[in-house]
Amino acid sequence: MPLPRPLRRVALAATAAVAAAALLAGCSAGGASSGASVNAEPVTGGTLTYLEPQTWTTLYPPSAGFYPNGGIVNNITDRLLYQDPATLELQPWIATALPEVNEDATQYTFTIREGVTYSDGTALDAANVVANIDLFGKGDSSRKLTQSEAINNYDHGEVVDATTVRFFFTAPSPGFAQAVSTINSGLVSNSTLAKTAETFGPGNATTVIGSGPFVIAAEEVGTKITLKARDDYDWAPPSREHQGRPYLDGIDLIVAAEDSVRVGTVVAGQADAARQIEAPDEAQFAAPGLALVAASTNGVNNGLSFRFRNPLLADIRVRQAIIAGIDRQDIVDTLFTANYPLATGALAKTALGYTDTSSFYAYDPVKAAALLDEAGWVPGADGIRVKDGQRLAIAFNEALPQPRSAEVVTIIQEQLAKLGIEVSLTPGDMAAQTAASLDENIVQVYHSMVGRADFDVLKSQYFSKNRNTLLNLHRADGSIGDSQLDTLLAAIASTPTAEGRTAASAAAQQYLAEQAYILPIFEEPQVFGLRGDVKGFHTESVGRPSFAEVWLDR
Repeated sequence: MPLPRPLRRVALAATAAVAAAALLAGCSAGGASSGASVNAEPVTGGTLTYLEPQTWTTLYPPSAGFYPNGGIVNNITDRLLYQDPATLELQPWIATALPEVNEDATQYTFTIREGVTYSDGTALDAANVVANIDLFGKGDSSRKLTQSEAINNYDHGEVVDATTVRFFFTAPSPGFAQAVSTINSGLVSNSTLAKTAETFGPGNATTVIGSGPFVIAAEEVGTKITLKARDDYDWAPPSREHQGRPYLDGIDLIVAAEDSVRVGTVVAGQADAARQIEAPDEAQFAAPGLALVAASTNGVNNGLSFRFRNPLLADIRVRQAIIAGIDRQDIVDTLFTANYPLATGALAKTALGYTDTSSFYAYDPVKAAALLDEAGWVPGADGIRVKDGQRLAIAFNEALPQPRSAEVVTIIQEQLAKLGIEVSLTPGDMAAQTAASLDENIVQVYHSMVGRADFDVLKSQYFSKNRNTLLNLHRADGSIGDSQLDTLLAAIASTPTAEGRTAASAAAQQYLAEQAYILPIFEEPQVFGLRGDVKGFHTESVGRPSFAEVWLDR
């Protein structure tokens, strides 16, 4: 098959433009350490005990964004491309070079590295790569496998020859190269591609086969995952310092939901590392023999989505009043540390496409009260505002994966009560929160974030057919509340040039701010606490741990 008209190597300008600003907060590619080193060179052997606050839910790559999922998928799979976590530049990995891309970004051609195998011995070859991306790009409703939110406008893939694959799109898909560097495009074996949503779930971990540096050796459902090093692994991204087998023999990933347990176990030396060290506990890791890593998530900030189609929030003045009535600086100062910078827009400053919209989020309780008065909401007998017999009472979810979500909402509850707005926190575990978040009559204000180091992250969060956090799409009747918002978000994913995507992202962020659809609160990191003898620890571009270069200095 002849190559398509004028090809170019996929542009890195979009990522290079923010390289200087994209350094991981408190984290270097070389990892974290504390105290003197016993060994001058990395040592092979040992098992790392790593504590997670929540259990994993699925290992199907397109649905693995939840950090406990991603922490596993990141270490058992490889990707076509590698995204440098410090510069955000794309580099070769399973593909031998960056893809050739046609002028309008509707065709991508990759050359596949030879000799790569899955842990079951089968080949990671051109046909397998196409099978992976065909599934991830389209999904399979019959097996309840969703389409990847990272892959837009996908049509199909073709095997050109034994080492060449080409992917076709129905419209420009400029984010595809970055998409195939993410865990959502983690490559899996042919037998794994045949699974259903259920068999990608808990109880089936050892049957999920990747080509990565670690293999899932054992599973205790809801409690523990055991990873073991793959002895014949020899295809790390060429830019990584360590090639070949991981230094560690294995990793025990153990669920420890209580913050105090995770912190205390690591501090006491009974575990080596833990994720989600809450701000009040950070100081403990300043002690000798301990270390703290705060990794940027490079995406949509931790914040609130206002379900504007709900009658309580349909009036923009009410949304503007809520925004003006929330003192974000007080939240950050009270609950967090310098690792949680106050948000200045929908996106983190390190994110591609970042625009400063902070002027829309100023704390002004006098303005907030005036807006509520103007909108016809007057204080009732108990101080809560009413209109046409209805109380201004709004419910928030508790974002269990996000740091100190309940405490954040509690402070907001206190702040808005002064304006006559009643705030409640929806109760329940992860399953209950997920179900409640899909109904605007239960949750009117949705607390969340999403990490992805690409322009498309804004679309992933707010587009009606992706995460739909604003509930712009009503799934029951298929109606869209604000088609202009969808148009602006779609443009980010379908504009072929980096310059065009930057402009499209800025336009969407400006619109979100002008319409008072969101309130960004802080830039959310992933914070890890480590023993000082854990060396070589680093994360991928949105803060998931990468263990292939970790070694124990003992």
